[in-house]
Amino acid sequence: MSLIQEFKDFVAKGNVLQLAVAFVMGVAFGAITKSLVDDVIMPPIGLILGGVDFSQIVTTLKEADADGKGLVQIRWGSFLQTVVNFLIVAAAMFTIVKIASRFEKKAEEAPAAPPEPSDEVKLLTEIRDALKTR
Repeated sequence: MSLIQEFKDFVAKGNVLQLAVAFVMGVAFGAITKSLVDDVIMPPIGLILGGVDFSQIVTTLKEADADGKGLVQIRWGSFLQTVVNFLIVAAAMFTIVKIASRFEKKAEEAPAAPPEPSDEVKLLTEIRDALKTR
């Protein structure tokens, strides 16, 4: 089998295609969440806290030189926005998993037929019934 044919077989498998679709959807969902955090959630929080723009919260460790190089900063605000972004994604994923598990539980709750007794149990039942009739 040629290398190209093996690659085609690999890509044609359902799991690979599903993973690719999930990845693209995840990237799009990440962009939506980033916009939600940056453009919708953080501005009102900043306003409540006195007009703070979280993306501008920094701790400067070293000032820039005269030529504008060498600035070293810790960007706390950007980190805080990323944490909020993560929490929103985590909450959304948790909700999706909870909803999906409810559907799976409903499918599992359908009563299954009791298993058929083994040959030994059938034989013992016949012996018991025969002894009862004596």
